[in-house]
Amino acid sequence: MWKDKGIKIIILMLAALLNVGCGSHEAVAASTMNQSTEAVTTLESTEQLPMSQQPEQTLEESSTEAYVEEERQKVDLVMVGDVLLHEKVAQSGQMPDGTWQYDHLFAQVRDEIEAADLALVNQEVILGGRELGLSGYPSFNGAYEVGDSLVNAGFDVVLHATNHALDKGRKGLLNCIHFWKEKYPRIAVLGIHETKEEADTVYVTEVNGIRIAILNYTYGTNGISLPKDMPYAVDIWNEDKIRTDMQKAREAADFIVVCPHWGTEYKLQESKDQQQKAQFLADQGADLIIGTHPHVIEPVTWIQSASGKEVLVYYSLGNFINATSGTGQGTAARMVGAMAQVTIEMDEQNRPYISSYGVESLVTHNVSGTGQITTYRLKDYTEELAGQNEMRKQDPSFSLSYCQSICREVFGDLYQQ
Repeated sequence: MWKDKGIKIIILMLAALLNVGCGSHEAVAASTMNQSTEAVTTLESTEQLPMSQQPEQTLEESSTEAYVEEERQKVDLVMVGDVLLHEKVAQSGQMPDGTWQYDHLFAQVRDEIEAADLALVNQEVILGGRELGLSGYPSFNGAYEVGDSLVNAGFDVVLHATNHALDKGRKGLLNCIHFWKEKYPRIAVLGIHETKEEADTVYVTEVNGIRIAILNYTYGTNGISLPKDMPYAVDIWNEDKIRTDMQKAREAADFIVVCPHWGTEYKLQESKDQQQKAQFLADQGADLIIGTHPHVIEPVTWIQSASGKEVLVYYSLGNFINATSGTGQGTAARMVGAMAQVTIEMDEQNRPYISSYGVESLVTHNVSGTGQITTYRLKDYTEELAGQNEMRKQDPSFSLSYCQSICREVFGDLYQQ
């Protein structure tokens, strides 16, 4: 899984400093498109010098270099998959006193979300508010209080470019946009837009001295047409638009993350279409690609761009939370999700790269009742909890060992039980 492309010195210096857990890897990773060949050659040449020919280093110089290493910019990024508000999930937010809140959905993983420097979530369902009526599959609508709980959990970026973005039409879309703008203006909401100016603006945030661009696109909107006077309302996959957006991102950011809503539902392996789209994004300058939509987990791998840059791809994080009504063999896989964990650093030449990456496997604890349904880290899940999971009634194969086997099958050695 390692890709060794001429920054070996950097890897060796970092190896002693980085502790990797939760099934993560230290990795040779993505630098920007304008990476200097001369800089890489110099690093390789220095590595090959015999010790007797290498320049002497004083204690003072060593101390200074160690200090620089410690102060190097670093961003810990996490992302979770689909917050899918089936009816059971939606109704779980109604409290006995008549109020609504959804903090329970995130309670078991909140600490990890809050600890990240940058936390992303795929909000699969439009939050049009209870005034439009809460609804589940196939035409979803969620409560504003879900947004409150996303913020309470610690998410910084909410992705809304999904196939359900127009489930409640123009009204639902605008309700959702206005909720975020008016109540949480500091939260970045990507993939849906009220104005063309917003649609033409690429989101860039600076975190710990590293400028990170994040882009979000969906393959479509379930056949629902965009409003005639708002053809820019949802970021639909369009290669011309993506080329333009990526050019803006390259000019403004050090590191580019793209979050496509793509793929084939319920397939544990990425499709050829996903592979082709990932290659296109890599060739346009993406450094990290994190996908959603299939509602099950899919592999994590490295691909190479046309320029020779290594790009990390999470093909699908699966569902973060769901209560599907589906039944039969294979349905249980929809309970298994993942949290992407990626550390981004700047090297000595001020180029970004991924120093470590991994997955935290997750499982939806699908139970009925007020405030009951939630998501656990799979490593914290027990046989007792699995025995309570109502998915067992829909697919008897569901068990703790089943969830673990799915993660081993899809993630390989990236998954650590």
